[in-house]
Amino acid sequence: MKRAIDSAASTVAAIFAGTQPAFAYLVFIGGILCPLAWLLGQTVPILTNLMLAQRSGEAAGRALYWSTLGSFLGSVTLSLIVMQWLGVWAAVLLGTLMLIAGAVLTQRPSPSKGLMLTIVIVLATGLNLRDRSRIDTAYADYEVQPVLRDGMIDPRAFVVNNQNASLIDSSQPPQYARYVQHIRCILLDDLALADHDILVLGAGGFSISHREPLNRYTFVDVDPAIRGIAERELLREAAAGEFVATDARRFVADTTKRYDALVVDVYSARTSIPGHLVTREFWNDTRHALKPGGVMLANLILDGQLASPYARNLLATIESAYGRCAVEVLYKSAALSNVIVTCFAGEQAEPTRIYVDERNRADIDSARSR
Repeated sequence: MKRAIDSAASTVAAIFAGTQPAFAYLVFIGGILCPLAWLLGQTVPILTNLMLAQRSGEAAGRALYWSTLGSFLGSVTLSLIVMQWLGVWAAVLLGTLMLIAGAVLTQRPSPSKGLMLTIVIVLATGLNLRDRSRIDTAYADYEVQPVLRDGMIDPRAFVVNNQNASLIDSSQPPQYARYVQHIRCILLDDLALADHDILVLGAGGFSISHREPLNRYTFVDVDPAIRGIAERELLREAAAGEFVATDARRFVADTTKRYDALVVDVYSARTSIPGHLVTREFWNDTRHALKPGGVMLANLILDGQLASPYARNLLATIESAYGRCAVEVLYKSAALSNVIVTCFAGEQAEPTRIYVDERNRADIDSARSR
């Protein structure tokens, strides 16, 4: 069952990766969602036929009542109890067993049906309990996998929702993912930050603060279980810094503390930042969480040439809040690359002007900038 879920996720990802978005949505809705919705819609007619009532209206009312009650109780108990305490795999297994129980109660017993249901139970249980190296929470699934990286000793990746979120190896001192090392270099070498407060939105593997004693770090992530998982499975030691389990936008909007540096590394998938964390309002909130002159570093996954509408519009949105920012593409020849955006929370600059041959102000502006 678990492998079936992974296969389904890979299939949906392949649909969107290999086609135009409009056609991909058409295939996804028409080929996947619509058949599922139709099957779910048959529950009330089926229940109506099973209800014992003198009038069809009475039977339909009872069926709708039990269907609505079951949907409500099922969604609440699975998401707030089973997924939180036992994980997504347990919710999938429980749902499968309940469907099998319903089939048993509504069907006449026979040896062939009993054998079929037994096989389904064994397969569902075996596939869900097998390979428990993956850890599920209500927000994501986590796994640490060995990877191959040139120049690294026994590197291991922290995989979140089937995507590499962090990397560390067994070198002394350890090496990290290239974008993490780049951010650490900016903070510690270029800006020479020491005894400063640094806010990190999106905990990942807590590698930004790993064995870094110079500054005070605060990590914000929506999943309260991520710190314990990262410490146990990836770092294999305690993570440095304070941890706050909440939504990143809510934190920067509500915090009264001001930080010297802020790192934005929030991803729900390989290239997907939650929509409420890319708006101008969010970037304004991050700026308000910084001290005057503080630095904001954002790790983005964009096309290497920054030519896509998403890349151009996202960068323009950030600069609408901060003004001109430095943009560094780490893998310029790649279709998708880590892009590090560095902005400073200074005073709003005067509007920009384009230099033209007539009344060229380049020399004047150059003198004013010294």
